[in-house]
Amino acid sequence: MVLYLQGHDYHFELQNVCRLFLPQECLVVAESDDTPSDGASLIARLEKQATETALSCRLQLTDYDETRHAQVANAHPAYSDECELVLCELLYELLSDAFHTTQDWGIVTGVRPVKLLRRLIAEEGEEKAVAHLRDRLFVSERKLSLSRTTLEAEDRILGLSKPESFSLYVSVPFCPSRCDYCSFVSQTVTRAAKLIPEYVDRLAEEIAFTGALAKELGLRLETVYFGGGTPTTLTPEQLATLTRAVEASFDLSTVREYTVEAGRPDTVTDDKLRVLKAAGVSRISINPQTLRDDVLCEIGRKHTVAQFYDAFEAARRCGHNNVNTDLIAGLPGDTYDGFCESVDGILRLAPESVTVHTLSMKRAANLTLQKRADYRGGDEAVRMVRYTAERLPQAGYHPYYLYRQSRTVGNQENVGWAKDGFEGLYNVYIMDETHTILGCGAGAVSKLKQPGTEYLERIFNYKFPYEYNSGLAEMLNRKNSVKDFYERIRL
Repeated sequence: MVLYLQGHDYHFELQNVCRLFLPQECLVVAESDDTPSDGASLIARLEKQATETALSCRLQLTDYDETRHAQVANAHPAYSDECELVLCELLYELLSDAFHTTQDWGIVTGVRPVKLLRRLIAEEGEEKAVAHLRDRLFVSERKLSLSRTTLEAEDRILGLSKPESFSLYVSVPFCPSRCDYCSFVSQTVTRAAKLIPEYVDRLAEEIAFTGALAKELGLRLETVYFGGGTPTTLTPEQLATLTRAVEASFDLSTVREYTVEAGRPDTVTDDKLRVLKAAGVSRISINPQTLRDDVLCEIGRKHTVAQFYDAFEAARRCGHNNVNTDLIAGLPGDTYDGFCESVDGILRLAPESVTVHTLSMKRAANLTLQKRADYRGGDEAVRMVRYTAERLPQAGYHPYYLYRQSRTVGNQENVGWAKDGFEGLYNVYIMDETHTILGCGAGAVSKLKQPGTEYLERIFNYKFPYEYNSGLAEMLNRKNSVKDFYERIRL
């Protein structure tokens, strides 16, 4: 498929709209005024005239050739943005007509649709904001309702943050093995075992340095989040080293939530769970992704359903009363009925929260690169996600955060569902970019937020553990710019 741009360069959003309907298609962008004579093509044309601009989109397929037209006044106060939006609307209408389908999220392709809704409400009021999403961006009533409910929960959480608030992220980029859908920069234990002892020591040093910075600047710690990778890949002693470093370096009296990802059930033991409990960890996540052993095998996830049940039972036995579980809709080998059985099986355990992801066909994942690049599970994924949106509220869960990824099968979303009082606060803060996040560890990014604005500055750590181990001095030097940032914004 070739996308021809004529009279403009709005390629980014137009490409995104095309991918909603043609996720596996090789899309070539060309700037040309020539009309193609054959082959699948899309022609998006802009022609500025005396008082208005003529816009058109033409879609040519083997058995389809249609054109849509529109105009935008040259005096429009947001002329360029309006032209881009109208071209996207025309393209969406053509693709919907040609393929006899619509998209739940319409032409909304950004990561944070709830944040978009919040901004539109602030600018136009709720009624106009909803109308814009429905009528101009083609968002379905189903997703509008989900967004509005999520917004209400998010706003309660965002209200807890203060101008001096921040969160701490600790990266442990090691896993027992790499799942086929994963594209994170993480290392398997078998390949990186020799790096881990030094990594833990260096990470403890960075935690101490970061804690001193936060204390000097008078920042207030709201949440702590250990992610990865799989933090519980570490031994109990290594976990204790890191949690002691956090306790010694930060004032934890203000912390509202302390989360550790125990995502892989095959890494969970009673000893590790007790270390976390003793350290004051208030929330853990144990993630089966599916309750079907054949699907686990299909996606290269090296644990069993039985191991998940054992890990969940161990968490309860060790006193963890705030447990999240993750599921993924649209996995290869899964079926609608099988996914529904997984959801129902999770609900019988009554975890405090359930996060439902939609499979994303990430470019760097084994699923895309090596095995099933042509995998298509969109229709099934849509049905699966709709089931969770019906079943979880019936079981007492409400949506509290929502985000989207590119290349998700069925163009769906990821939603955190929780019982009242068990929302994952860090998830909301990181997704909304509410306040500063200070990151420690390989691959961590510190995001420095100016209160009351959308302004952010980022400080990047080295990605790989071997770089991190040898480059700690450079990263600590970079982190000194945190002080420069707060001195500037407080002037």
